[in-house]
Amino acid sequence: MPRPIPKISLRDFAARRAEIGAQIIDAAENVGFFILVDQERPSKQDIEEMFELSTKFFALPDEIKGQWPFVRENNTGWERDAQVRPSTGVADPKESLQLQWFRRNTYWPHDLPNLPDFEARVARFHTQVHELSMDILSFFAVALGWPEGYFREAHDLDHGDALSTLRLLRYHAQDGVGAAKATSTSGPPPMRAGAHADFDVLTLLFQQTGGDGLEVLPGREAHGTFDTLHSAMSGSGGKGATDAEWTPVPAQTGEITVNIGDMLMSWSDDRFKSLIHRVRMPNPSESGKPRNSMAYFTQPRPQVIVQGPTRKYAPMTAQDYILSAMRKYYKATQGQNEESQTKAEKAAPLVAAAA
Repeated sequence: MPRPIPKISLRDFAARRAEIGAQIIDAAENVGFFILVDQERPSKQDIEEMFELSTKFFALPDEIKGQWPFVRENNTGWERDAQVRPSTGVADPKESLQLQWFRRNTYWPHDLPNLPDFEARVARFHTQVHELSMDILSFFAVALGWPEGYFREAHDLDHGDALSTLRLLRYHAQDGVGAAKATSTSGPPPMRAGAHADFDVLTLLFQQTGGDGLEVLPGREAHGTFDTLHSAMSGSGGKGATDAEWTPVPAQTGEITVNIGDMLMSWSDDRFKSLIHRVRMPNPSESGKPRNSMAYFTQPRPQVIVQGPTRKYAPMTAQDYILSAMRKYYKATQGQNEESQTKAEKAAPLVAAAA
């Protein structure tokens, strides 16, 4: 059955810090997703301005955006219709731009037509979101018995290898045919983003009003298992888990949807839950509209050691954890042999894709 996604107000953050922290930890333990509202930064206006900037970037000709093509090894750059979900076997109908802080002087788009301040505005937003993610992670650090700044040090952007990534996304408008098929009963329904879990520590997702479709499947209890993903893929009628089992997360500009990633689930010895989620196609009445979202993937530096306080799992570097999680995910969803699995891994980004 669906689990309500808690909304947590960050109003008067300093004065209400203990109350807010308790609500966040409770949501992480019992749901895995929560929605932040009333935050000071990034404000609703900041978020609206970034959506406007993102829309203008994706409206540029492909030959301009293609000057910064996606480079998998660096997890940075622009791509279109290139990310194949193992749970669907097809590429998400979208384009995206991935931006890492330490590459801002070398591989962020610049000198863009009609967007002279693109880099500066993205940098400002990136800083705001990173600071918010560190504030949130301070609660997790204390809950796990570590110093408040434990995760801040692990994600320090001053180092030249910090893997945290800001991703701008634009899902293509649907012509009504795909949307209608999504509601049919014959064959697996097409998805804007197939069912998946995130492999990072924490994902902060920004949705634009009118871009509904994000749905969460509750019930995942251990980070190395994909039982709920199997349910999502193999249920009756080709639809996987029934619609009644998925919890919709409505899109609202200004709100921030936060979900636990597999790495934090492991780091907490499965105390905090990383859930399977997807983005369904729009209903026929919603077709013709693109869908904009933005995500900040909070990922530690590659050589940071990931191991929980009870040492339930063996220690592993953050980089090795991501690679191991990808292998398990591809094996679980596709049953691939070693050769095809290796080929698929090479085509996948080093961070779970956002919704």
